[in-house]
Amino acid sequence: MNEKNKVIVLKAFDTLFNKRDYATAERYWSPNYIQHSAHILPGRDGLFNLIKASPPALRYEHGLIMAEGDFVMAHGKYLHTGRPNWIIVDILRIENGVLAEHWDVIQDEATREQSKSGNPMFGGEFPT
Repeated sequence: MNEKNKVIVLKAFDTLFNKRDYATAERYWSPNYIQHSAHILPGRDGLFNLIKASPPALRYEHGLIMAEGDFVMAHGKYLHTGRPNWIIVDILRIENGVLAEHWDVIQDEATREQSKSGNPMFGGEFPT
């Protein structure tokens, strides 16, 4: 089940954030979707409307993904947000094969000059 849930999340994110295929994305998000993110309006419509209002160049890049039971955590990068790139851990609860609930932790991506550790926040390279 864990591997299946990871695949569901990655397909859902690619469909919504990268392809902007809202009709197909509806199959991945529950109509009763519960949103815990402070910057997104409630429900599936809140998320879809946020993406519709986002810059057309917005993209999601997958990093690490982990699953336990009905929960999936995905560490990713949102590029071309209209502000600094976001490094996000999305936490999702899967129910009956669809995304049912969401939490997130968001940081602006640091440049090489901003990084006190000297290491990039995502992947092996700093943003250009």
